[in-house]
Amino acid sequence: MSKDFPAVEGSVFRPGDEGYDTELAGFQTAYGHRPAVVVAARGAEDVRAAVRYAREHGLPVAVQATGHGLSVANEGGVVVSTRAMTGVRIDARARTARIEAGVRWQQVVEAAARFGLAPLSGSFPGVGAVSYTLGGGIGILAREFGFASDRLWAAELVTADGELRRVDGASDPDLFWALRGAGHNFGVVTAIEVGLVPVERVYGGGLLFDGEHAEALMRTWAAWTRTVPETLSSSIGFIAYPDLPMLPDELRGRYVAQVTVAFNGPAEEGERLVAPLRAVAAPLKDGLRELPYTDSGEIYNDPPFPHAYSATNVLVDSLDEDALAAVVKASGPEADIMCVLGVRHLGGALARTPADGGGAVGHRDASYLVHLITPVDGNAALAKARSVQEDLRAALAAQTLGRALPLEFGDGERASEAQTRSGYEAADYERLARLKGRLDPGNLFRHNRNIAPATD
Repeated sequence: MSKDFPAVEGSVFRPGDEGYDTELAGFQTAYGHRPAVVVAARGAEDVRAAVRYAREHGLPVAVQATGHGLSVANEGGVVVSTRAMTGVRIDARARTARIEAGVRWQQVVEAAARFGLAPLSGSFPGVGAVSYTLGGGIGILAREFGFASDRLWAAELVTADGELRRVDGASDPDLFWALRGAGHNFGVVTAIEVGLVPVERVYGGGLLFDGEHAEALMRTWAAWTRTVPETLSSSIGFIAYPDLPMLPDELRGRYVAQVTVAFNGPAEEGERLVAPLRAVAAPLKDGLRELPYTDSGEIYNDPPFPHAYSATNVLVDSLDEDALAAVVKASGPEADIMCVLGVRHLGGALARTPADGGGAVGHRDASYLVHLITPVDGNAALAKARSVQEDLRAALAAQTLGRALPLEFGDGERASEAQTRSGYEAADYERLARLKGRLDPGNLFRHNRNIAPATD
């Protein structure tokens, strides 16, 4: 307890305090921040105290749960850590889940599975569920069920005035619309209510190929995506692995390509659908199988340990021959730095605005999401990573519609206004700026992919 926060149930840390660095530690290790105050909140009232303190002292507020999309708090700011807020409540009859701000997806997946239900979770079950949903969220079955934010039914948040509100489509349509895709700009969300879907098992996993088949696989996959049903979501990825002893033999020092599949349907139908991919070449590893949704994190098998990385992404409307070549080249063995390049198939339900109007998610008409993640170790590697990212964006400029949020997930620097605008439709961005000007004219919540408040 601190004299400045007498009613806070959780802990309050300042630089030099024992526990300060531990509370700020997260999944992204390439960047850090040194705020003046860290409030480790245990509930909504702790969050209110932190926001009110920041408002009274003219300090910016940032939020951190798992530290994947690391927010930026300048020296002197306030960070609200929500990792201790881990309550999950399932309403099986309504097919909803109430999720507190520090919850990770695996906790929701396991709780919902007891009722034969599943959330619209992403590829990595260790990601924070609330932040993921507020940013849109493209899950493993997104082509069938849409963005995670499309299933956001209500949110509880502390706004810039220090008040706790419960917002839904009826109580405050404008703010609710903004929360579904740009929620980080409008307050500290302490809990959300989301819709669940009746999914218990999926057919999925990965097909791993030697990199010599990368170009053929890329072309086959791109053509194949134009034929598959909405119940099937997939991506293709490329990586040149270093020659390190801790890597499996099939990956060590090898350039590989992988197609990852998630299909909500019977395994025998899934086998029929992926046959054209298996026909490209003999896979190094075939991991496609039926599995319970509780094991869905195994489909992408993302690394579970904290590490340093930089990233970028673009949303494209098509992949022509030049674009296909650029994608393969960016991550090939001749690349200047180790890159993990992926292309995710969009469309389907992602392209349709929900009947209730949806939210602020931009560029629903994109056909593919191209994302590049680069492990970095020091400033030289970071500079090289950014050069590779710029080259990829330039090569795909003709097909690019905009960017997906988060814009540079894992990049600790604040995005420029132009970068932030690229994540939204032009009219939506202006609407968000006007709402920001009304609810947070002082831009208290500015250490994110910030939408500056409209001054008029």
